[in-house]
Amino acid sequence: MALLLLFCAPARAQDVEQMVEGSGSDWGGVGLIEMRNARFRPDGTLEAGFGLRHQRNFWFLSFQALPWLETTFRLSERLNGTTGEGMTTDRSFDIKIRLWEENDWRPALALGIQDLAGTGIYGGEYLVASKRLWDFDFTLGVGWGRLGTYADTANLLTDVWSGFADRQRDVGQGGTPRWGTYFHGQDIAFFGGIEWSVPPIDTPWGVLDGLRAKVEFSGDQLRDERGGYPGSTTNLRGLAASRVNAGLQWQNDWLDVGIQYVNGTDVLVRASVRMNPADPPRVPMRPPPAMTARPDDASPQARLIAPRLFAALREAGLSPRAVAIERDEARIAVGDGRYRTLAQVVGRVLRAAQPLLPRQVERVVVAWSLSGVEIARILVLRSAMEAAAQGHGSAEEVFATAILMAPGDGFEDAVHAPGPFFDWHIEPGVRLVLGDPSRSVLWQAAVVAGARVELGAGFSIAGGVAQVVAQNLDGAAPSDSLLQPVRSDYALYADQGQNLAVTSLYAERIWSVAPDVFARATAGYLEPMFAGVSGEVLWRPHDRPFAIGLDINYVAQRDFDQRFGVQDYRVTTGQVSLYLDLPWWNLTTTLRGGRYLAGDWGGTIEVARRFDSGIEVGAFATLTSASFEQFGEGSFDKGIFIRVPLDLFGVQTRSNLGAVIRPVQRDGGQRLAVENPLWEVTRDGREEALRRGVAWFTR
Repeated sequence: MALLLLFCAPARAQDVEQMVEGSGSDWGGVGLIEMRNARFRPDGTLEAGFGLRHQRNFWFLSFQALPWLETTFRLSERLNGTTGEGMTTDRSFDIKIRLWEENDWRPALALGIQDLAGTGIYGGEYLVASKRLWDFDFTLGVGWGRLGTYADTANLLTDVWSGFADRQRDVGQGGTPRWGTYFHGQDIAFFGGIEWSVPPIDTPWGVLDGLRAKVEFSGDQLRDERGGYPGSTTNLRGLAASRVNAGLQWQNDWLDVGIQYVNGTDVLVRASVRMNPADPPRVPMRPPPAMTARPDDASPQARLIAPRLFAALREAGLSPRAVAIERDEARIAVGDGRYRTLAQVVGRVLRAAQPLLPRQVERVVVAWSLSGVEIARILVLRSAMEAAAQGHGSAEEVFATAILMAPGDGFEDAVHAPGPFFDWHIEPGVRLVLGDPSRSVLWQAAVVAGARVELGAGFSIAGGVAQVVAQNLDGAAPSDSLLQPVRSDYALYADQGQNLAVTSLYAERIWSVAPDVFARATAGYLEPMFAGVSGEVLWRPHDRPFAIGLDINYVAQRDFDQRFGVQDYRVTTGQVSLYLDLPWWNLTTTLRGGRYLAGDWGGTIEVARRFDSGIEVGAFATLTSASFEQFGEGSFDKGIFIRVPLDLFGVQTRSNLGAVIRPVQRDGGQRLAVENPLWEVTRDGREEALRRGVAWFTR
């Protein structure tokens, strides 16, 4: 009763306004120790970490996907609940939804589902409230499933419908939503706790601030899974010796570490790191070169300034293509280069051209091409760029006076840089597979080199090689998929393709069919596992929030050594794709439908959030004509992905470091992975991308 009165008591207004950020739980996400509370990280926060204890370890990645939605992917190393001995791995996905925020009188309230689409070993649901009073944060909740195993009382929902008393666990192939189990079960349990924000403490080494003391009473009665929960309901072993967990935790702006005593038997150590993708830590880059004054004696003839201009552009890290001057307008075309955003390309072009353009030139049109095709054409005012570079204006004013146009034909009467144009790179390559039945983490580290020669008119020859430095990816467990093995034999490719694998080698043409309409034709060794021919067309309006594409491919499976041989399997595959910017929180979605590499037909939905920093976090799922039994473990293809621009690490490049985390790699719903899909080639030439990258005009 006293605790309920605390939840109803008003907090001082300043307490609510100056709310202390929540801290991490042991299973990932914000919470107490093992139980969640109604607190959330700031919008967009990415957090990765672990919790280590005897016979159970958790590795988690949490993403505050929306202001009101927390998502957590967790990889668990645990006792085998089927055999009662040995260790196994389990993948879980959790969500927590904010129902309302705390105010002076009411507590914050959240609803959550644990192990949303996994095996159900950790399946549980909860409704939880949190209320802050001074330095104390009080939490009280009710749990179902695993979180209700202390069985304090009967499930109140059974008064609404008797079917809520039945909680079945039918794992099947795993990986499917547990529609018949959410908030089901004969019993529920209460949980709660207190988190104390310890005042700053003076120590001989300075002031210790950010310490939290936590104590909770749990709704989860199981110390481990030796009883096979919830397949067995009697004679459960591995029960907790105590319902009370307690511990200390410390966090600053990016690190969260703690030590707890849980279940009355075990010491647990947890640690996590986090960042805000909208404003991530970055290695400082050198400032852009100064923008000089306009020259008094520059020639108005493009052919006379072209050699020096092309040299200046190359010095600035750009690949010159053409220049033309007509009265007060200069037109400069560049390709590829080491800059990721259109705004930065424009800023560097104008800085390089400033001492060479005639004084009367006021308007500058910059055309930017990638992979041999122009993806953006923009007109900027020279005076606006000068003012921004000198601190008398801003990047926003440059954007406000700029005009983004559809890519067009080459400039008339232009002086062209001599081709062919050669581009190359050497960079690290990392692959991760999480949760394979053979071990928790499979990985491969390699050195990847690639080159591309543009021959003109959109024609190119390109290829790459990879040398594996170290790996255990070749030790993956055999697949149980009944489909043609188009991806699940990745261990064979990793084993036999360790030494100088030819990851790709192809001829390609990418060109513009009409304004904002692009086409691609590619033939050769298209990716590490497939060779053949690939064609694609994309309508991508530069000023609209959508694009529509179609790709068709006829491919053969490559030999495992990734040299020049192919296997007997042939397939025609392709999809229709819709790319759409959503009007909320910088979200984008991609919808695909068609035939996949294993011959199955179906569709894919992908939702991603792209931050102004260039970091992108998203999730995808594909359902096809392949049954769950044919697909094998996991039931259908799904996963999450993260892309991080390498320029955050101080490397001036357009490349990014990406990771795709699948619960399990199987063969259903797999797409061809060509190196230059038109959406990825052209997306940074759109108005939406330019608007997000405004600050790069002056970087």
